[in-house]
Amino acid sequence: MAENKLVAEVRTNFGKGAARKFRAAGKTPAVIYGHGSEPRHITLPAHEVALVLRHKNALIDLDIAGSAQLVLVKSATKDVVTQVIEHVDLLEIKKGERVHVEVPVHVVGESLSGTTIDLEHKTLKLEVDATTIPEYVEAVFNKEGAGFHLLAKDIIIPAGAKLELKPDELIASVVITAAGKNEEPAAVVAEAAPAAAKAPDAKAD
Repeated sequence: MAENKLVAEVRTNFGKGAARKFRAAGKTPAVIYGHGSEPRHITLPAHEVALVLRHKNALIDLDIAGSAQLVLVKSATKDVVTQVIEHVDLLEIKKGERVHVEVPVHVVGESLSGTTIDLEHKTLKLEVDATTIPEYVEAVFNKEGAGFHLLAKDIIIPAGAKLELKPDELIASVVITAAGKNEEPAAVVAEAAPAAAKAPDAKAD
């Protein structure tokens, strides 16, 4: 995962009024937690933060008054109407530290015609080095038919990562669609039609 570099500013003003002033100035209030230290209150450039938060489990290399600090985005609060980011919680990270994260599952490929892929898990929990968190993991399909099951052990994860699921946990399966169910009866009817057409000839003999 690529690190994002942002310059942060220490803040000493708190409360809703102060937060509104920060946002009006193009800054997003944030708090850094972790490793037994007191929470640190900062502001981040709003536009850059919005770009970073497009990616789940974003890792940020902060410059705080000339001091470097690696952090992981823990959560973000948005205005329900405008979707403007109002506040961000960050988790202090050290190189080599392992973290527990949820990673999206992306379906790659497709199943046979007349079937669809039923995804049981849209995200998967991983224990992984904080600097190698994948943006997503892939559930790969290659024209499999109905009844195919993709299990947790079939998912490819980064080297050193640990999937926090049982190996035989069902991740996705291939099922017949409503259209697919109608295909076979239609074929049977089509085959029966010529046979019915021949019946009068047999009587004529």
